[in-house]
Amino acid sequence: MSKINLKNLASELELSISTVSKALRDSYEIGHDTKKRVLEKAKELGYRANPYARYMRHHKSKTIAIVIPEMVNSFFLQVINGAESIAREKDYHLLIYITHEDAQKEISIINHLQNGRVDGIIMSLSSTVKDYSHLTECINNNIPIIFFDRICHEIETVKITTDDFTSGFIATEHLIQNGCRNIAYLSISENLSIDNKRMQGYIEALTKYDIGFDKSKIIKCNTDDKSNYRQIKKLLTGPAKIDGIFSSIEKFALTTYNVCRDLKIKIPEEIKIICFSNLLTADFLNPSLTTITQPANEMGATAASQLFKYLDKKRMEIPNENIIIKSKLMARGSTVA
Repeated sequence: MSKINLKNLASELELSISTVSKALRDSYEIGHDTKKRVLEKAKELGYRANPYARYMRHHKSKTIAIVIPEMVNSFFLQVINGAESIAREKDYHLLIYITHEDAQKEISIINHLQNGRVDGIIMSLSSTVKDYSHLTECINNNIPIIFFDRICHEIETVKITTDDFTSGFIATEHLIQNGCRNIAYLSISENLSIDNKRMQGYIEALTKYDIGFDKSKIIKCNTDDKSNYRQIKKLLTGPAKIDGIFSSIEKFALTTYNVCRDLKIKIPEEIKIICFSNLLTADFLNPSLTTITQPANEMGATAASQLFKYLDKKRMEIPNENIIIKSKLMARGSTVA
């Protein structure tokens, strides 16, 4: 048998990865019999946690990592700035890793970070990741992870988010109150909780104003800019006569601007656009872009502060905690004439 990992061990025991991880860490949440069973099976199959990571947990590297899906999004740049300010106060270095929305790259990065390189991790999930065993195994090796924005509900830790459902509702309501009735939603990934919550807010606003929900107006975008351009162009040249666009992230809104320019569709006279964005140049676009602006710097600083709360505590499990920091509607020229 090839080298057994935490996922294999959990499968053999027919237990969740989280339960096995806690049993190996001697968590008070797991009963004696279950711990015994897990340890016996681990010994039988030759499971070994990363010994170097185990050693290094007692020897501080004075370094933390932030793992993000992309660098071009201004939101993540501001999160990094907030996290770095706290790390600097604590006399720590901050390493930046980018997954480029690639699940396999995320797994590789997390595995790499278990070799004693960092004392803890702040991260936002890749849009393509579906299995979280690499994260559970990292925590099992006593490297704490704090999530922000794109979080993993399956793992118990601190999670820093904004009010995605409420903001999704406010964004859609803003379009409706400015005359839109055929509103499309540009989705980033059904794997991400932020996308699902923003979409739920969109649907709730349509319901409140007696506007029928049409699945064909949910456009599933991806990491391919050319594909997204084609999908949005098809949407805006189709029979639905879309008059409002709510984009889950700024990248898709900017692509919509390009499509409108090429099709000579006037913003906001013929179509209104709003998106989640921290784009510093939103005021300078033509027309200026209406945004739901997230408290990115504060989210980064909060995530780092939460991580440092636990770095000096030996064998301290991080309790599950959801910290929500509100976003703000910034109405500009793309929705208001």
